[in-house]
Amino acid sequence: MFKRQITYGIIVALVIVVAGCSSDNTDEPVASVGEKVLYRSNVKEILPKGISAEDSISMSNNYIDKWIKQELLIQKADENLNAEQKDLHKELEEYRNSLIIYKYKNELIKQRMDTVVTNRQIEEFYNNNPSNFNLNHSIVKATFIMIPDDLADPTLVKELIDDTSPEGIDELREYCGQYAKKVNISADEWISFQMLKKNFPNEMEEEEAFLKQNKLYEMNDSNYYYIVSIHDYKLSNDLAPIEFVRNNIKNLILNKRKIEFLKEIEENIYTEGVRKKKFRKYDTKTN
Repeated sequence: MFKRQITYGIIVALVIVVAGCSSDNTDEPVASVGEKVLYRSNVKEILPKGISAEDSISMSNNYIDKWIKQELLIQKADENLNAEQKDLHKELEEYRNSLIIYKYKNELIKQRMDTVVTNRQIEEFYNNNPSNFNLNHSIVKATFIMIPDDLADPTLVKELIDDTSPEGIDELREYCGQYAKKVNISADEWISFQMLKKNFPNEMEEEEAFLKQNKLYEMNDSNYYYIVSIHDYKLSNDLAPIEFVRNNIKNLILNKRKIEFLKEIEENIYTEGVRKKKFRKYDTKTN
């Protein structure tokens, strides 16, 4: 029985593929559940252009099976739910209303809300809410380089890393472009130390001790020479530098502004409704 079903599915899919290459415009059914019918044209719509015959058969079979299962489930639900349970008018109306309001508010935000956040506003928010910006992981300004051991010149690499001027960084990048397998130069940018240490050949147990004790650290394995220079660091629970959380602060300010803006819009619409007598409240008190 199972083999016959598989064979039937393949035959149906082949019919769809062959028919898709044919000039015959007749629309033939490929599956049905009760009175619901799935036609060849429905299946052809989901097939990407230029797809191979093998992939077309697979996609067609999957789509047909999914359609059958969904229609069987709908049929079973229809048989077992009462009329009240199947009445979706209220849910559809609530969904429509929510969607309309959502789209209207988004349009107002696009057209009328101030989305400019100045550096001064970011600094004020940062200074007024320091407890919100304690780090939950260590961050560093660092340079990490991984070079094949037979190409590495540790003395030269250390000299290049030590020069953090723009010219020195450019020279280091040029050197790494020729010899390095991996490189991360973040002398002026804070990055997560957890992401950086994933490149180390050995596990690091005492992260805090490592950062406090090592400004420059070298490692080797059988294939590569590794070097990391820690230019600056902040430990977990330290106050995050403002430049590290600048984008987060901007989003927080905009979210707060959005809430206030939408609240003001709702109040204005209500005030307009009162002024223009667009609604009435009925006394529902009973004696």
